[in-house]
Amino acid sequence: MPAYSSLARRVRRPAVALLGGLVSASLALTLAPTAAAAPMAPPPGKDVGPGDAYMGIGTRIEQGLGAGPDERTIGPADTSGVQGIDVSHWQGSINWSSVKAAGMSFAYIKATEGTNFKDDRFNANYTNAYNAGLIRGAYHFARPNSSSGAAQADYFASNGGGWSRDNKTLPGVLDIEHNPAGAMCYGLSTTQMRTWINDFHARYKARTSRDIVIYTTASWWNTCTGSWSGMAAKAPFWVAHWGVSKPTVPSGFPTWTFWQYSATGRVGGVSGDVDRNKFNGSAARLLALANNTA
Repeated sequence: MPAYSSLARRVRRPAVALLGGLVSASLALTLAPTAAAAPMAPPPGKDVGPGDAYMGIGTRIEQGLGAGPDERTIGPADTSGVQGIDVSHWQGSINWSSVKAAGMSFAYIKATEGTNFKDDRFNANYTNAYNAGLIRGAYHFARPNSSSGAAQADYFASNGGGWSRDNKTLPGVLDIEHNPAGAMCYGLSTTQMRTWINDFHARYKARTSRDIVIYTTASWWNTCTGSWSGMAAKAPFWVAHWGVSKPTVPSGFPTWTFWQYSATGRVGGVSGDVDRNKFNGSAARLLALANNTA
């Protein structure tokens, strides 16, 4: 989840102290910032161009931001257990050692969007998260109106979405949510959307041997796939539902594997707000998901 100007996202800026300003400007002292300021991302709307999307941008259209209590006010029930974050280039430079020290166990990192855009901070984030000891994975922001599911799965698998059994790599995520710059379902019928998702899953599995994780909201899935149950036995489900004590799962899935419960979380090592997530299980089960031994 990134910063952007129309929402309450606090960005740290360097403090400047001027010592003896009346004596000499040469005595001015500029204090270093405590963390690198993140860039300002576009809100949902016509200005969200290809490559600019991020996990949760469509969720904002459905759920807003700040409409309910976030993870800082709900209480310990939501911040217990196995915790993680998701990020993109909109988070700027991240200190992954601090993220790990803050108690995060996993991270999902934006890799690709459509068939032409690779996140310019993916390589650094993916490598540094691994080196800091987090279990990490990659996500693909879907653009179903721009190319086929198979084509986008190929692009994802070739540009960061691969998988290996190394105790540190989670299966890739298909981030498919409300179109941030147009019709909710990208102009596809429920039948066309089911085909698109199934094609993405099939090609990704052929390339990596893993089932894709699906990130979306209950509202989007029920509306755009017609409450489809066809992925329930194949794809772990990541539900986005903010400011509640229990997420709503769409009709097509029995339960959630990951829950994005806040878009306004704070974590050491990340400047400003960041999406907070919880895994539905123990650390051992998360490792089993990573290594495909679950």
